[in-house]
Amino acid sequence: MGATRVAVIGGGIAGVSVAHHLLQLDPDLDVLLLEMEATLAHHTTGRSAALLLEILGTGSMRALTSAGLDYLRNTPDGLIDAPLLSHRPVLHVGTVRQDEAIDRMLVEGIESATTPTVEIDVDEAMRLFPPLRRDQVHRAIVEPDSADIDVGGLHQSFVRGLRRAGGRIATSTRVDAATQDGHGWRLDTTEGSVGADVVVNCAGAWGDVVAATAGVAPVGLQPFRRTAFMVDGPGLDTTGWAFAGDIDHLWYLRDDGPQMFCSLAEENPSESCDPRPRELDVALAIDRLNEATTLGIRSVNSAWVGLRTFAPDRSMVIGSEPDRPTFVWCVGQGAPAFKLHPERACLQRNWLSALPPPQHSRTLTWLALGPTGSGPAEDRDDDNCQSLWS
Repeated sequence: MGATRVAVIGGGIAGVSVAHHLLQLDPDLDVLLLEMEATLAHHTTGRSAALLLEILGTGSMRALTSAGLDYLRNTPDGLIDAPLLSHRPVLHVGTVRQDEAIDRMLVEGIESATTPTVEIDVDEAMRLFPPLRRDQVHRAIVEPDSADIDVGGLHQSFVRGLRRAGGRIATSTRVDAATQDGHGWRLDTTEGSVGADVVVNCAGAWGDVVAATAGVAPVGLQPFRRTAFMVDGPGLDTTGWAFAGDIDHLWYLRDDGPQMFCSLAEENPSESCDPRPRELDVALAIDRLNEATTLGIRSVNSAWVGLRTFAPDRSMVIGSEPDRPTFVWCVGQGAPAFKLHPERACLQRNWLSALPPPQHSRTLTWLALGPTGSGPAEDRDDDNCQSLWS
């Protein structure tokens, strides 16, 4: 028999991580990664705030974030050109009306983070992020050991790893149909047909679309918009400044060289598409930031929108389709897929070791699931959305 053929669909951080770790676990696999865009990491991965936070997401996401720290801090030799992490504390601030949210995050930080969050006084908050308006800060908490992540470097480390292990990458290759025959899977793509024994769906916001091409029922993935933009900085030495955000996720920002990276931190439902920024969202973010800080933002240098995709219960969907065990899901990580590294753990524990995974709704997951969140909104916001799948 020849090598087991694995087709990984999706070239974001989840897909390249899956491909890399599969080849680390079994170098004899024949792994082919398929990406519909001309470049890898075109969508969510390339538009992330790139921050290491241990207290966001469900319990399983927080646990995996902590478990993935070793790779980020001790990346194997030859896979990166510079360290992936740069220390930056994360500051959460709240007004007098947000005491409950502050208390809740403190509890979550104590329970889930390797280094618990701590409450600090207003003077310390102002030191960590001087542009804050003092009268808008009633309480503040900080995650002292957070860090910026070089997402491009992290993604490239997996690309290097999978290529060095013999894995192949095909860009501009969209999967239009997937059918099973006596020899496994046949994937009909825009560049011809591909054969595979196992298909791993790492298509992010397009996860349900890919499933449909294989005749697999959707899991109810819902992409959500998040707007980000760059503005001129204050012209000060920003060394040591924190990443600052509202405790209820109404805004966040950090310095980025001479500019400031800003976000509305919104979560509006969207179709699976290449979303475009809306003037009203940017204007609302500027209004909130000017109320919270002294930056006096008047104009934007550049703006973009990324998609954060979740299953209805906000748990990750990772595992084999019950009726088709060679169709494997790895979707629903939301924004933090680049720091979770669930792919190595789940594939090692189940697919390669043939352990039966537990149920997750209709699909399967290979990870202990934490608290659930709300399901997808009923109304999708499809304005300024360019479809990529037709």
